[in-house]
Amino acid sequence: MMSTPGLLSAFRHTALVLALVTGGMPAFAQESATRIASNQAVGEVVLIPSRVIYPGETINLAALKQVTLIVGKHKPEAVATRVEELDGKVAKRTLLPGRYIPSTAIREAWLVEQGASVQIFFIAGGLTISATAVTLQPGAAGDLVKVRNIDSGKVLSGTVMADGTIQVSAS
Repeated sequence: MMSTPGLLSAFRHTALVLALVTGGMPAFAQESATRIASNQAVGEVVLIPSRVIYPGETINLAALKQVTLIVGKHKPEAVATRVEELDGKVAKRTLLPGRYIPSTAIREAWLVEQGASVQIFFIAGGLTISATAVTLQPGAAGDLVKVRNIDSGKVLSGTVMADGTIQVSAS
């Protein structure tokens, strides 16, 4: 049986659409969308891993690739797909190439590591008290962490500030 190029192209198009509808890859590359129908409008642009990203690894732009979703295909809710949401964040679990990145699978980079020596501050009105403490857990800016005052040995809770210090409150 001899096939014509138009029939073969239509067959490939149908087979690809069928594969996508029945659970193909969750994100579709721009090249694939172009091959399916070059006269279709461009879909939403998203970022996905281009290689395996392991837990604890900082996500950088070199590990991501930009793809365009097929027209009519929308990304699921609660996935990170923009540079602002991903660059410099840390993977909490393994991120696979070609898959969306769930928002729950990434976290901010730690500003303070567990066991690090940090300055703690207690501020009340015009009074400021500072001391040195050791962090008992890691934390990013805005996180509530426990610290141990080096002088007194007392364990305190405080908020990690953007400059890496910890602001404690009266307890």
